[in-house]
Amino acid sequence: MDDESLADWAERRNAKVGRLRAVPLVTGDGPRASHLNPDAPRVIQRWNGYAWEPHGTAADLTEARRILYPHTEDAGPAGIPAPQPLRAGRGRHRNGSVRD
Repeated sequence: MDDESLADWAERRNAKVGRLRAVPLVTGDGPRASHLNPDAPRVIQRWNGYAWEPHGTAADLTEARRILYPHTEDAGPAGIPAPQPLRAGRGRHRNGSVRD
């Protein structure tokens, strides 16, 4: 068995500290996929290295995405990046020939 060193493990574990996640506040069997209840309020949780702790709240999925991904100013309304225009390309197609 190839064990990793304690220092490598600690570095990998510490890299996850501070990670945020949004959990919908809904009744039932517990949290579900975010797209099922986009208008439900969310609690923002932060990983402290041992457990998820409360960090804040969001009114809905859109606000939660703004908190979780603050550096996506060029994103569309649902946090999806704007599509890039297609560039002229040259490549193999179904018939195997190269297009000029």
